[in-house]
Amino acid sequence: MMPAEIPSDEAPWKAGLHSIRSLLFPGLVLQAVALALVLAYYFVPATADFFGRLAAWQSAGGLVFTAATTALCGGLLPFLFLRLHSDTRHSHPWPHLIFFMLFWAWKGSEVDLWYRGLSWLYGDGHDTFTIARKVLSDQFGFNPFYAAPVGNLCFAWKDAGFRWQPVAADLRAGRWYARRVLPVLMAVWFLWIPVVCCVYALPLPLQMPLFNVVLCFWSMLFAHILSRQTVGR
Repeated sequence: MMPAEIPSDEAPWKAGLHSIRSLLFPGLVLQAVALALVLAYYFVPATADFFGRLAAWQSAGGLVFTAATTALCGGLLPFLFLRLHSDTRHSHPWPHLIFFMLFWAWKGSEVDLWYRGLSWLYGDGHDTFTIARKVLSDQFGFNPFYAAPVGNLCFAWKDAGFRWQPVAADLRAGRWYARRVLPVLMAVWFLWIPVVCCVYALPLPLQMPLFNVVLCFWSMLFAHILSRQTVGR
C-alpha cells in the first residue's frame, strides 16, 4: 500500500534488497517500537488506562474514527513532512494532499474491515497459531494479491499527473508486477511481517491504533527514500 515506484532496471529481487538495505536500521527501530507497545500493554500496569481509553475511542468511533485517524497518520502528517523537506518538496505539491488524505481514509477503513474479518475467521486469540494464521493471510494473501498492486496503481496514477494513459502504457510494457510491485513488496514484508505479528498480538480495538503509529513513520520514511533515489538518478 506504499508508493510503489522503485525505478530500476535490476532484477526485482535485487531492487527489493536495495530497498531493504535502505530501510534496515529505521525499519528495525519501527519494529522495536511496535514490540515495545505490545510489551507495555501486557506487562506495564501503568499503561492500562491509556490503552483502555484508546480502545474505547476506537470501538466507539468505528470506521469513521478509523478513516480519520488513518488519513491523519498515513496522509496528512507524512505529506507535511515530505512537503517541508527540501529533498521531497518538489514532488509533493499541495494539491496532492487531497489524494493522500482520501487514499489513506479509504485504506484505513479497508484495513479495519480486514482486521475484523480475520478476527471473525480465526478468532480473537493471541496464541502463536492464531497470530501465525492472521499474518500469513495478511502478508501472503491480502497484501500481494490486492493491497500492494492496487496501492501501486493508485500512486502511479498520482505520479502520472492523475492520468491513466501512462499507467496503462506501463502495464502493457510487460512484467509489470515484477518491475513495480515485487521490489516494494519485499521491503513491505521486511518491515510489516514483524509489525503485524505485534498488531495481531493485541485485542482488536487496539490493532488499528498500532497500525497507524507505524504507518505514520513508515510513510514518511519510505516516500522520502524513494524521492531521494529518484533525485539521485
